[in-house]
Amino acid sequence: MGANVVKQANRKRYITAHILQSVSTAMVPFYTAIALKPQYAARWSKAVIKADLTKMQKMLRQVSPRAGNQLGSNGIGYFVTFSLSNSTINYTNGTTIPPGSVQFNFDTRVHRSIAHSVLPFYRRIAEFRPFASTLAKAIRKGDTKAVTCMTRSCIRTPALKSVSIEGSGFALLFEYSFSKYPYRNLLLNESD
Repeated sequence: MGANVVKQANRKRYITAHILQSVSTAMVPFYTAIALKPQYAARWSKAVIKADLTKMQKMLRQVSPRAGNQLGSNGIGYFVTFSLSNSTINYTNGTTIPPGSVQFNFDTRVHRSIAHSVLPFYRRIAEFRPFASTLAKAIRKGDTKAVTCMTRSCIRTPALKSVSIEGSGFALLFEYSFSKYPYRNLLLNESD
């Protein structure tokens, strides 16, 4: 009986179509605002650099009231955390420069480009349950090739350099010629 309980606990930690769709549905309006509203995106970047969580929370709620229970910033990126299905599972979505590269830098132009690129992917997840189910299954199986193929079917920019499975989720690495630093867009389980 003890082994069965452990199996059930581990299964609950892994990503599901429901988790992918919940996070994506909540984040699509935010990424849309970043991609289409330059002034909003510039204000967001300033708040990220200053780690002004109060301002970030207010801005996020303006465009996406359902986005996350918690918000974080490290001065080089942001993280929107979702507590899901009355459990201890927390999934985080955000965009950041890899730690150790630079401090207090978050480029609005890069962020807008990433938002524009990831929107079709997050929309597809949010709106098409079979896609979300297949993606969740590929992540659970550790099938990086399938996850990469599905991601690249929606994100067509050459700036997407790699797709990896991390933290029962995924990490997308973007590199732009007009930026000194790479950026990562993440959707992952914080407890992994």
